[in-house]
Amino acid sequence: MWRKPKHVEFLWDVLVLAMTSFGGVQVHIALFLKKLVKEKGYLTEDELFEIQALCSFLPGPTSTQMITAIGYKRGGANMAYITLIAWITPAVFVMTLAAFGMTYLRNREIIQFVTPVGIGLILQAGWIMAKKFLRAPMYMLIFLFTVGIGLYIQSPFIFPLLLLIGGLVSSLNFKDFPRQNKHKMIIPWANFHLFWGFAAFLAVLGHFTDYYPIRIFENFYRNGSLVFGGGQVLVPVLFTEFVEFKHLIREDDFLTGMTLSQTLPGPVFALTSYLGVLLMKDYGTLGELAGSVIGALGIFLPGTFLIFFVYRIWGQLKQYRFIRASLPGIQSVSVGLTIVAVYTFIHPMILQANFIGFGIVIVTFLVAQMTKLPPIALFVIALLAGIIVS
Repeated sequence: MWRKPKHVEFLWDVLVLAMTSFGGVQVHIALFLKKLVKEKGYLTEDELFEIQALCSFLPGPTSTQMITAIGYKRGGANMAYITLIAWITPAVFVMTLAAFGMTYLRNREIIQFVTPVGIGLILQAGWIMAKKFLRAPMYMLIFLFTVGIGLYIQSPFIFPLLLLIGGLVSSLNFKDFPRQNKHKMIIPWANFHLFWGFAAFLAVLGHFTDYYPIRIFENFYRNGSLVFGGGQVLVPVLFTEFVEFKHLIREDDFLTGMTLSQTLPGPVFALTSYLGVLLMKDYGTLGELAGSVIGALGIFLPGTFLIFFVYRIWGQLKQYRFIRASLPGIQSVSVGLTIVAVYTFIHPMILQANFIGFGIVIVTFLVAQMTKLPPIALFVIALLAGIIVS
């Protein structure tokens, strides 16, 4: 009797998520929880949020690192690589086509209702996380501290510092966690050396050869190595580098790609494929295709190297009580950063008296919370409404 090959169902589910997961990392977490944990049982809820806390503390695309780590948990390194490819391919493909067309979404009025739907889903993801993590006064205080600092100091560099502070404060509770038998740490340093070694190699090679494709590869790899906080942090960093500082991409072209990347399912970091095509426009069609690959590999490789290194030693790190005790604090900070992200998106609506957009946010939150309507249906409704009124 024919049997379905092992892991095919899991990879299919990852591909479905890649084509239906709108809204950025906060929404992705909620969808991973629903699809991979509650519906399919590939891992437990605690395991998912443990991976989320671990990935939140690393630079790079958090949701991509999470899905890669889940793939590693399911079937080792090879499955992790296949999972990564399945997750990023749909968004990279569409962003590449958009860069070739350059007429995509010129009428941005058609997506005016899409962003409020995404914000509503982010708010709902934050609500789910808050109910799970903010169960003690310490974690509530960490959450409130994060929201206060995050709103007062709106800088991407504050994210890793807040995560560090939350983890350190929470680790003081280590006595509430049971002791475990400790074993000697065995650390496979290969992927960590690959992470920093590749960065150094690209920097040196770009300096001495001055070869343009190598230099933009280094630019993407460097940003993928240093950016904390997801796509909403990556976008202004890339805008500063390629538009304001180096003047390699026109502002309106960048903003068109940014708008599209925010409305597509899958990782927002796929924007780099779009930018790679534009950066290589003087190299012909094959050069533009190479630019798409350069953008995708450059931004996703460093986070992949890091998660391979950290996840392999995670089981050993957890034997220490202060490490396990730090996780609720990191998770509480993640809830706070989610609320900061919601406020950042809603604030312009308040200033512009955009009551329709604000109402859509609230309605989306309530619909997502009280019904089983899939997120993609909400986005399709918002897109159709935008087309009708534009």
